[in-house]
Amino acid sequence: MIAPEFARPFGLDTLGEPRAVAIAADAAERAALAARFDLLRLDTLEAGATLTRDKDVISAEGRLRARVVQACVATGVALPRAIDAPFTIRFVPETDAPDEEIEVAPDALDDMAYAGNSIDLGEAVAQTLALALDPFPRAPDADAVLREVGVLQEGEATAPTALAGLRDLLKK
Repeated sequence: MIAPEFARPFGLDTLGEPRAVAIAADAAERAALAARFDLLRLDTLEAGATLTRDKDVISAEGRLRARVVQACVATGVALPRAIDAPFTIRFVPETDAPDEEIEVAPDALDDMAYAGNSIDLGEAVAQTLALALDPFPRAPDADAVLREVGVLQEGEATAPTALAGLRDLLKK
């Protein structure tokens, strides 16, 4: 198993009463996460959360803040973006995690399985960041740039027909 780039473990034995925590990624961790998530840069990544324990289930409720730079999918131009996303995650023992895919309600908590005697809030925040990223970032002028290099827009292309070649021959 590959070690997470942004590990912030919290031992179960240190969690009882609700506990406020704050974590932040250093430059090396941000660079590794930028590579993992195909970002041009990850300038900041920090999170604050309250960890609450109920037997073997740990709940983390908090907010992540990040400044990222993604590449436009059409032009490659750098697109800076600020992310400010709330999260609620339940850490459940690995044996309690379902082995099969299940349908969950949109308002259900995100569950992350943990093994051993600690949870990793850093990896949970990293995965939350991945979900908050725009999967297809696009610059505002992407259509104009593409048009300049000859890329047709949706609806501009005409579908070839079986007789298109014959029509061209008849014009000669």
